[in-house]
Amino acid sequence: MKQVEVYILSGFLGAGKTTLLQNILSEEQQNHRKIAVVMNELGEVSIDSNMIPEETPLKELLNGCVCCTIQGQLEVQLENMLREYDLDAIYIETTGVAHPIEVLDACLSPLFAEKLEVKAILTIVDANRWQNRTGLSIQLRKLLIEQVEHADVVLLNKVDSLSESEKAKIVSEIQSINPTGKLFMTEFARIPLSSIQINKMNKKQQHEQAHVHNHLHLRSYVHTFANPIDLEKFEDFLREMPDTIFRIKGYIRFSHSKESFLFQYSYGMPLYMKEPVNRKQTLVFIGENLDHSMLQKQLDTLVM
Repeated sequence: MKQVEVYILSGFLGAGKTTLLQNILSEEQQNHRKIAVVMNELGEVSIDSNMIPEETPLKELLNGCVCCTIQGQLEVQLENMLREYDLDAIYIETTGVAHPIEVLDACLSPLFAEKLEVKAILTIVDANRWQNRTGLSIQLRKLLIEQVEHADVVLLNKVDSLSESEKAKIVSEIQSINPTGKLFMTEFARIPLSSIQINKMNKKQQHEQAHVHNHLHLRSYVHTFANPIDLEKFEDFLREMPDTIFRIKGYIRFSHSKESFLFQYSYGMPLYMKEPVNRKQTLVFIGENLDHSMLQKQLDTLVM
């Protein structure tokens, strides 16, 4: 009986998991393999799922972390995929705060013992985030390190911003944490598929459990704008935003333009990309100890 390969994509918020997934799917398509995707979003609204080709089977797990609060839902969705499609591989993109081992546990259900083969945990690391990880809370630092420690393949991403000495220092740090995993340095998460498809997973060690809400104090906040907003006020809002907001993503329109934009924010860097289709103006915020009422008040003032 043919087993379906499973790849778990791990990495902290904004590291580049969705870009990596897009690159992987493009090459898998060229290889004429039958691929499906499971995407887990911490918030109530999925943004990244719009990046997945329409012909690719997709299951979404929203409003919780697959590593803890909605682990059972992952098993159900995997079972549904196996029943509905004839597949070669499934890629699971976790939230930025998921512990890869607990995602792995969900994939190793007795229900799938003869049907799935978990090939690898791929952890993508934002080089700048890693350099400045001491600014995170202790729990988030532990999570970031354990995402690296338990990976079969580590991608050190966004290395174009590093000097050679900085690259060498980070490589040494990652290899000391995970001496057996494969390590690659990437820009825009570009890597040949052959480099991340491995034959045998590393043995996993015990880990410290961290519930996404109870321990890491991470929250999501979803805000929908009824009308276009003022660009200058929005950028003022971003500059004054607390460091505890790690990630923003969604769709937005500005009063000076009729165009819609895909907006992404991670590690202090905003990115606007023109969107050919007008979508609902919804932003998803992910951060530590978010003050929902304060965010709502601030965002309401941006509407023209």
